[in-house]
Amino acid sequence: MNDLVRQHTALGDSDLEWLHLLVSEWQLLSDLSFADLVLWVPTRDGTRYVSVAQMRPNTGPTSYQDDMVGHLVPRGRRPLLDAALDEGRIVREGDPEWREEVPVRVESIPVRREGRVLGVIARNTNLLTVRTPSRLELTYLQSASDLAQMIAAGSFPFPGQQVDMDASPRVGDGLLRLDADGIVQYASPNALSAYHRLGLASDLVGHHLGRATAELAPSRGPVDEALAKVASGWAPREFEIEGGDGVIQLRAIPLKPKGPRIGSLVLLRDVTELRRRERELITKDATIREIHHRVKNNLQTVAALLRLQARRIDSAKGREALEEAVRRVGSIAIVHETLSQNLDERVEFDEIADRVLAMVAEISPGKVVGRRTGRFGILDAEVATPLSMVLTEILQNALEHGFREGDTGSVEVSAVRGGTTKDARLLITVQDDGVGLPEGFDPHRSGNLGLQIVRTLVEGELGGTFDMVRAPGGGTRVILDVPVSGDK
Repeated sequence: MNDLVRQHTALGDSDLEWLHLLVSEWQLLSDLSFADLVLWVPTRDGTRYVSVAQMRPNTGPTSYQDDMVGHLVPRGRRPLLDAALDEGRIVREGDPEWREEVPVRVESIPVRREGRVLGVIARNTNLLTVRTPSRLELTYLQSASDLAQMIAAGSFPFPGQQVDMDASPRVGDGLLRLDADGIVQYASPNALSAYHRLGLASDLVGHHLGRATAELAPSRGPVDEALAKVASGWAPREFEIEGGDGVIQLRAIPLKPKGPRIGSLVLLRDVTELRRRERELITKDATIREIHHRVKNNLQTVAALLRLQARRIDSAKGREALEEAVRRVGSIAIVHETLSQNLDERVEFDEIADRVLAMVAEISPGKVVGRRTGRFGILDAEVATPLSMVLTEILQNALEHGFREGDTGSVEVSAVRGGTTKDARLLITVQDDGVGLPEGFDPHRSGNLGLQIVRTLVEGELGGTFDMVRAPGGGTRVILDVPVSGDK
């Protein structure tokens, strides 16, 4: 819609924002009218109309099989559009049009903002299935007529009240029609069923909705009076109430077709099962986070015990082995600490890589600087845990074997994500400028425990490849290529 309005019309940004607000609400008008809606805006030179938006009803058959958005028609071809635009009134004159052997009633509703008519809504009703209307259909049509008059007067939609139609109640979910005093004049079967689930034992028609709703909700003291007022439909509001065995979501829409409020529409939806599932998910997420938190604490306890044991060992090799185990346990604890702070089993691995780099750098025999380039991005937990251990082993190996006491140098960790969504891969390079690999060294046959861990995790658990080669300028380069999720 933005492109069409800016390309063909003279409307400004504030006018365009009003049209967006209207389009976010007009599913309501379409469903109440049982009709298709097409928004026509005059072009910059005033000689044509361009259709910038279209809506089909959920409550009846469509009048348009084709998409009308982007169509241009000259003035004079559709007299009802001209009359609505020029006279600023709703135009219903004329006989039904025939489209592919289907009779269609066409009406035009001017879209007014701050006294100016910005465009015209063409309301097209398929008359093929017309029958004697029921009480529900009559209520729908009367409510649609009131909303149409409000659009023509510029009092609907409500400024600052943009609604998410996917999350808000719709006409078919449940509808109440109130008079100016908040008394229920009509309640759809779905609306009545929702209130019965809240604990209502009688009919709603003839009762004051605000007071009935406040009585069904848990006692809240002074809040009851505010709830009763909101539920009476005096202002555009959206809220939820819980009572009995149910939860319902309500949206109040004041009706002011001629200025003063004559009543209200209240749309409502039974969201009991939805809220129950949300609570279950919240409980499940909290449990998972608590498990990760406890695992992290247990791992830190294990690391502390290993560190304590290392201090009591006289053997230098034994002490070194325990200190390596401490770092391995610590890298896993970092992942679980990150997972304990998330709502899902995915982590931003860049933070983990930086913490692993800082942790391993503490064992540097000289003044070796570590840095990271590129982004690992978001990884699943089953990838993040083994990858953190692999990174720990590679960095530890680089610092212990690539540099001597007093050496200066650097270790760089780089990450590049590539491939397609179905075949995304993460290429990781760890390069140092240390002494390099000894002659005849084969990383795939080395008996070093750290490299054995790397090979097992990369090739076995991560399903990737691992290689270690001499760096072109001296030092060692380790290359990892592992499959990952396509999300970055």
